[in-house]
Amino acid sequence: MGNTQKSTKRLATARELQQIVAEFYLEGHEAKRTGKPVGWMPPMNGLIEIFYAMDLMPVFPENWSPVCAAFGLIDKNYQAAESMGFSPDLCGYLRNCVGYINGMMGTEGVPLGGLPEPDMIFMPGAGCVPTMKNFQYIARRFPGAKVFLGDPPPVPIQRYHIDYAVHEIKRIIAFLTEVTGRKMDYDRLGEVVRLSDQACALWDEITGYRRCIPTPISAAEVGLMFVMVTRQGTRTAVDYLARVRDEVKERAEKGAGIIAEEKVRLFWDNIPLWYNLGLFNYFEKYGGVVVAETYSAAWSIRLDVDNPLEALAMKSLMSYPMVSCVSMKRRKEMVLRACRDYHIDGVILHSNKSCLPITLGQMDIKRALHEELGVPSVVIEADHMDPANFSMAQFEARVDAFMEVLLQRKGSGRR
Repeated sequence: MGNTQKSTKRLATARELQQIVAEFYLEGHEAKRTGKPVGWMPPMNGLIEIFYAMDLMPVFPENWSPVCAAFGLIDKNYQAAESMGFSPDLCGYLRNCVGYINGMMGTEGVPLGGLPEPDMIFMPGAGCVPTMKNFQYIARRFPGAKVFLGDPPPVPIQRYHIDYAVHEIKRIIAFLTEVTGRKMDYDRLGEVVRLSDQACALWDEITGYRRCIPTPISAAEVGLMFVMVTRQGTRTAVDYLARVRDEVKERAEKGAGIIAEEKVRLFWDNIPLWYNLGLFNYFEKYGGVVVAETYSAAWSIRLDVDNPLEALAMKSLMSYPMVSCVSMKRRKEMVLRACRDYHIDGVILHSNKSCLPITLGQMDIKRALHEELGVPSVVIEADHMDPANFSMAQFEARVDAFMEVLLQRKGSGRR
């Protein structure tokens, strides 16, 4: 196994995802061709539901980065970014996006046709700094696009924060009406919010089955998250996740694990390595399965379907603090709770060069796992986007030794 490797998927529904991904990007280019307005935006907010309700096309340049990693495009994009003076120490998402929009964008042979140019750009006023800076640069790259500057407060949520966020949602709708000439159909918005909430309920149900021993679905299927990023508020997401839920439920009821003999249950902290999701299969030779991870939990926020505007306002306030804008105390609590809920035997702490906000505090988490739960952990140094910052040999050496310790503990009857 080298530095880049695809994961082995065991679910039949997971193999349908390739078509869903292709259709999303084809839809973006069709929108551009037919004059449907296209908006570039960060993920993890309530804007996506507004776009679908107004029949507009949302595009997520951050989500395009994992796609570039999967297709092996990141080296060219990084070279383009570095030739412009962007340091290799910066966030991999930012460097990939900058390199792409100033390099191969619009050229022949880009997988899935690449991204359609934006008519509108939504610059976040919250989230991690690289995300905010990325959209500032995108706005400079496409000066003809209309720009909306968001201003959600990344703070512990009080009633007045919700009221303010509702005002921001209304301001977005007014901006879209002015720019596109399309008015909001609030009945349609209610339906979109209902579909979004259904998708979240299905996602929660799917991840809930991972508590089963043996688990019927592992982190190797993390690509399923694509519909939660790009298709919330659509029938596509609900129908697809219902099929995934049905398959996972059937496996759970039959007691069918993701591998023949599950011996060790693992938790992965931080973002996966998008260029090497095959790492999740590496543990299987020891009977190890990654049954839960930090990242996938961030994409499910249940919505109040009776109050669509307030529901989207809450989503905009809650999304980023689920992952990157969260206190060390809360992050530690989230990991410890997951380890209890999913019956975890060992934790992989991914020290991520490309995302320091999620990496900070891992030594405190490591200590708490040992002192409060008696759960061993190991730190691996890598990067969720850049394979140059990952050593497969180092990973194998650390993981091999770690798995031997876990198997010995299991054999002796210890946790």
